[in-house]
Amino acid sequence: MSKPRALLLVGVMFWLSGCANSPHRLPYDSWRLGLFAPNYMEVWIETADAVDVQDRAFRRAMSGLAAINTPKNIKGNPRGWPQRPGAGKGKQVLGADLPRLIYVRWQSLVEPQTYEAYIIIPEATRQAMLKGEKTFCQADAKWITGYRDVLTVGLAPGGVTRVWLMGACLAPIDVARVQGTVVKKGPYGGKASGYYRPPNEASRAYIEKYGVPYGSW
Repeated sequence: MSKPRALLLVGVMFWLSGCANSPHRLPYDSWRLGLFAPNYMEVWIETADAVDVQDRAFRRAMSGLAAINTPKNIKGNPRGWPQRPGAGKGKQVLGADLPRLIYVRWQSLVEPQTYEAYIIIPEATRQAMLKGEKTFCQADAKWITGYRDVLTVGLAPGGVTRVWLMGACLAPIDVARVQGTVVKKGPYGGKASGYYRPPNEASRAYIEKYGVPYGSW
């Protein structure tokens, strides 16, 4: 066998081996991590990290303000969780396999307090992420094969987290409720000298009038 042909054969075998061991086995390009807070209970996310089943870490998959509704007439209701939460504010976790763990460190601006939580994703949730379901989308009146490819995390005062698995035109699945713990060093591990940015005007107005509804989440 000629040398060029031998090199070509080695290259093809290496490529095939790589395909056989490819970690990407999802029926879609990527899954999404989104985060939100109850009405008026404003949250600043320092980091939201994901670890997949191959123990690869995807750091700062999300940071910044979580999704939130703050009606200016302060008549919104922050108590409890919505039956159908939105996708939240977040990003696609590109290149990740199925999730094993989500780590979130955040500042609850209305308290203020800094929390962290380690959220274990159950195997049943991962299996649900691989399952296509035929469903009817009312928005465009079409039947589709949908996948639950969105993990949504709710962050509430007191360090409470709640997680759902969601997909286009599919009912959300309740994944977990996890109690976070206080980060004693404060914002950014003590690097912010204890400074918390103030909540937005509507959040401040709600808290001044009604307080924080602890125990409702």
